[in-house]
Amino acid sequence: MIDQNISPTPLSTHIEQAVEQYLATADKDANDIYQVFLAELERPLLIATLKHTRGNQSKTAKLLGLNRGTLRSKLKAHGLL
Repeated sequence: MIDQNISPTPLSTHIEQAVEQYLATADKDANDIYQVFLAELERPLLIATLKHTRGNQSKTAKLLGLNRGTLRSKLKAHGLL
């Protein structure tokens, strides 16, 4: 049974740590890391939400706040369709 009194670490904390680790090892001349992080985040987000909805694209789109067409475009862009 899960202890309801334990709250998970906020996602923002994990993201901040990942950004700090990336910057500590990144090339000093790195550019456009905003786009790098968006691209790196989007694919696993799509994969995890598809797993959560057992591959149901309509439910995945709703969960992500996207319309189904936009979801399909993103899935194609990431080679997931």
